[in-house]
Amino acid sequence: MNRLTPLYETTIKLKEVLEQKIDAKDRESVISQINSLIEKRGEQMKALTPPYSDMEKETGRALVDLNDGIQHKMQQLFHELKLEMKQIKKQKQSNRKYSDPYKNVQSKDGMFLDSKN
Repeated sequence: MNRLTPLYETTIKLKEVLEQKIDAKDRESVISQINSLIEKRGEQMKALTPPYSDMEKETGRALVDLNDGIQHKMQQLFHELKLEMKQIKKQKQSNRKYSDPYKNVQSKDGMFLDSKN
C-alpha cells in the first residue's frame, strides 16, 4: 500500500479546482475550496515519515511535478485577483472625481482677501 496515495489524490483535486474557469461571482467559494484542500494536503504531508519505498519515491516525484503546476496556477490566480482589485480601486477613484470634481482644488480665485489686519 502506497502511503502517498491520499496526498496524491488531494493534489489532483486541487489541480482540478485550479484548472476550472473561475468567475467573479464564484471566486469566493473556489478560494475557500482551495484553502481547505491546501490545509488537508498540509496535514497529510505532516503525517508522512521516512523510510519511503521505491513506489512512494516515484509517487513523490510525480507530486513534485504536480506541485510545480499548482504553484504556477495559484500565482496566476493571485495576479488576476490583484489586477481586478487595482481596477476596482481605480474605478472608485474615478467615480469620486466625477461626483465631486473640485474637491482637491485649492484655488483662491474669486475670493477677496482683506490684508489690513
